[in-house]
Amino acid sequence: MTATGPRTIEIVDTTTRDGNQSLWGATGLTTPDVLGIAPTMDRVGFRACDFTSSTHMAVSVRFHREDPWERLRLTSAAMPATPLSMITTGKRFISWRPCAEDVVALVFRSAVRNGLRRVQIADPMNAAPDLAQMARIAKAEGVEEVVIGLTYSVSPVHTDAFYAERAAAMGACPDVDRLYLKDPGGLVDVARLRELAPLFLDGFAPRPVELHSHGTIGLAPQMYMEGARLGFGTLHTAVAPVANGTSNPAAETTLHNLEATGHAHALDVEALAAVSAHFRALALDKRLPLGAPAEFDAGYYRHQMPGGMVTTMRRQLAEMRRPELFEAALEECGRVRAEFGWPIMVTPFSQFVGTQAVMNVMDGERYRTIPDDVIVYFLGHFGGPPAPPDPDVADRVLSSSHAAELRAVDPLSLDGARERFGTRISDEELLLRLTMPSEQVDAMVETSRHERPAPRFAPTHPRDPLVRLLDEVARRPSIGYLRFEKDDTLVEYRRSPGEASRAPR
Repeated sequence: MTATGPRTIEIVDTTTRDGNQSLWGATGLTTPDVLGIAPTMDRVGFRACDFTSSTHMAVSVRFHREDPWERLRLTSAAMPATPLSMITTGKRFISWRPCAEDVVALVFRSAVRNGLRRVQIADPMNAAPDLAQMARIAKAEGVEEVVIGLTYSVSPVHTDAFYAERAAAMGACPDVDRLYLKDPGGLVDVARLRELAPLFLDGFAPRPVELHSHGTIGLAPQMYMEGARLGFGTLHTAVAPVANGTSNPAAETTLHNLEATGHAHALDVEALAAVSAHFRALALDKRLPLGAPAEFDAGYYRHQMPGGMVTTMRRQLAEMRRPELFEAALEECGRVRAEFGWPIMVTPFSQFVGTQAVMNVMDGERYRTIPDDVIVYFLGHFGGPPAPPDPDVADRVLSSSHAAELRAVDPLSLDGARERFGTRISDEELLLRLTMPSEQVDAMVETSRHERPAPRFAPTHPRDPLVRLLDEVARRPSIGYLRFEKDDTLVEYRRSPGEASRAPR
């Protein structure tokens, strides 16, 4: 409550990125699925849309043979009032191999060119110098709003002093517009938030601070209300069909609870209901799981795996016909994490820890199989861990036959990239070819030359004419530029040079 009435809390929508990743393994949504509801999502009034990541971009190519840059471009045009956001570590793009600064800059520049306005940067080590560097590059390449995430973790080294120091460092960084407490494991309860809140809110004052959590063990909905009371002005939610469980809290429940606790919001609830109905229909049509509230599980603190990784681990074990190992693999994650030096359980470290844990339980002998990514981690290519790794484990990892050759691996850079992949392709395609198998990108390019299915739209909301126009223009490589102006609406579409060069003769 403020002197003029209830305090208005902003909502960032996570449906298409974190919700899709946490519940549907990032594979659930295609471009038509998203584009079909985009105009309605734009009417809801979200502060921003947590829209994509390099993982989602890779999935678009690998599983759907869709151009992820086109998805960003068309959806941005269909949602002019809502900033689309990409989450990234900044130091990698699609592949696990660290990227040089020229690649990082090109990623941000290409994303902005295709409609990105906001970026959420979460360094896996919570390293303040790296976060500041990524913020500087993002701003230099035209990102309107840079949001830094400090990722919460429970370990002997992740203390109040740890977070206070980093929040203050971000407060001193001129390129950072917003800060957010990122709780991918859903580990922060009401009591812990009361301890953390002043570290974030005071350390970053007077700029705004957001709150991001998951419903994995049922703590997030109540914690969100305490966060609003304490001064967090923005909450991250997904629409109900893609919320709860390992995903984020449901927008509908969050709005109800905000109103019940004396807060206000500015969302169009009718438009929100239509968005929710759209994703519910998609889930039922594709036989995707609907989110459901989870019960409290104290055992979760032992492994702290984020929601998306839990879903992925369960699916991978099922595909390997060893689903019975799921609980054992989670237990092993806790042991592996301690031996790795307590990395924060966020991409890519949650994948490294999770993969090693699965190998350990499947092999029946710990560290008999050591993935190259784990070797790269111990070699320090992602920075130093928060605490020294277990020396016996480090010795075993670094004595692997691959360690010597991986020790000299250089970060991905643009040096020689044009000579390797050609001068006529776009920057966007170049980035995909630099980080993905060529056959997957070739299949995407070939598919993009043919007719694609029309978007499926929510009931009672026909396809927006502007979206239809942009979709049709994108199908015609001979059209290089379009400017659409009507009343207060101005849309510019510019095809990259590489795309134009593939126009049929």
